[in-house]
Amino acid sequence: MPKRSRVREQHIAVFGESGSGKTVLVSSFFGPTQEGTYRNELWDLVADDTGQGNRLNQNYLGMRDRSTVPTATRFKATAYSFTVQLKGAFDAESKRQPFDALRLVWHDYPGEWFEEEPSSEEERRRRVETFFSLLRSDVAVLLVDGQKLLDHAGEEERYLKSLFANYRQGILRLKEDLLRNDDRLIEFPRIWIIALSKSDLFPDWDVYAFRDLVVGRAAADVERLHETIQGIVETPEALSVGEDFLILSSAEFEAGADAAPRGIDVTRRVGLDLILPIAAILPLERRAMWERRMEIPRQVLDKMADGAEVIAAVLAGSSLVNRVATKVPRIGPMAKHVVLPLLVAATRVSGTKLKDLNAKARDNHDYVTATLTQFKLDLERGESDRLLLRSIR
Repeated sequence: MPKRSRVREQHIAVFGESGSGKTVLVSSFFGPTQEGTYRNELWDLVADDTGQGNRLNQNYLGMRDRSTVPTATRFKATAYSFTVQLKGAFDAESKRQPFDALRLVWHDYPGEWFEEEPSSEEERRRRVETFFSLLRSDVAVLLVDGQKLLDHAGEEERYLKSLFANYRQGILRLKEDLLRNDDRLIEFPRIWIIALSKSDLFPDWDVYAFRDLVVGRAAADVERLHETIQGIVETPEALSVGEDFLILSSAEFEAGADAAPRGIDVTRRVGLDLILPIAAILPLERRAMWERRMEIPRQVLDKMADGAEVIAAVLAGSSLVNRVATKVPRIGPMAKHVVLPLLVAATRVSGTKLKDLNAKARDNHDYVTATLTQFKLDLERGESDRLLLRSIR
C-alpha cells in the first residue's frame, strides 16, 4: 500500500483585471504572518519558495513602513505556494493524525490576459498552459475592483458589464485549446466567488450590499459567464458561479491630493483570514450538497474537493479518520456508503457543537482537528460579520 501523504493540498485561483489589487492582496495575506508580534496557537504559515516569500513580505513592509504599494506585475502569471505547518507536526503523537500540514497554492492569473488579445502564438500558448496549471483549483475568485466601482458611481453597470464580458471572452478565447479532443473538462474550478477588492473605499457596505449591486446591475452578464463555463465542464450542474460573495480589503488607504497613498493602515484588513478556510472547507461543503442532490460521475467525483473525505472525517469527529485516509476508496460503493455520510455530517457540525469540538481539540493538542474546526468557525464568523455569503444551493 502506498504511503499516504502528510500534506493536504488545496488550490485557489484569483482572477482580476489589471490594477484590481491581486498582488496587494496576496502580500497582505502573507506579510502579517511574518511579523514578530504575530501569534497563532495552531499553525505557522511558510512560503515554500523563500525568494517568493521575501518579495511578498517586502511588498507588505513597503505598505506598512513607507506607504508604498507593490509594483504592478503586468502579464506575469504566478503561483504562490504556502504551507500551513501545524504545531506539533513532528511529535510522535502527530503520526496518528491523517496529515501534518495543509498547502495552499494561490494562482494569480494576469489581468491583462482578460483585457487584450495575445500578441503572438507564443503568448497564446503560454496563456493556455497557465490556465491548465490552475485547473486543480476547486475555488476561483473573480475580483471586482472597488476603485473602478467608485469611478463609475451612478453607472456601475457599465463597469460590471465590461468586467464580466472580459472574463467570459477570456475563457472563450481559450475554449478550443482547453477542450482537446472535444472532451469537456473533468477537473476545473467548480465554485466561482465574486469578491469586492478595495472594500475600504466603501466602509458602509457589507456583503449583501455588494451582492445586491452585482445582481441588480449585472445579473444577465453573470449568467452568461455561468453558461460559458457550463459549456466546457463535465457535469455542468455541479457548478456555482456568482452564488457566493466576499468582501476583501488589503489595508485602509488614505489618498493624498495626487491620489497616491498618503497613508496605509495595514492593520485594517478585511476578509483575508477567510481565504484559507474557503479553500479548505467550502469545496467539501459544496460537494456534499451536490452529491446528495445529483448523481456525479465517478471520474468527476475523483477530482472534486481533493482530500474532502479525510477533512470531513476530522470535522465529524469520526473514529474512522485513519481508515478513511488510508483504506476507503474515494470512488465506488464504499465511497458512497462511507464518505458521503461523513461529508454530510461534517457540513452539519456548527454552532455550539463546533465550538466544543474546537475547544476539546485545543485542550488535547489535536492540531488537525483544532485547525479544521477553527476554519469552519471562521467561515461562520465571516457570515455573521456579513463579509461572506455562501450559496445554499
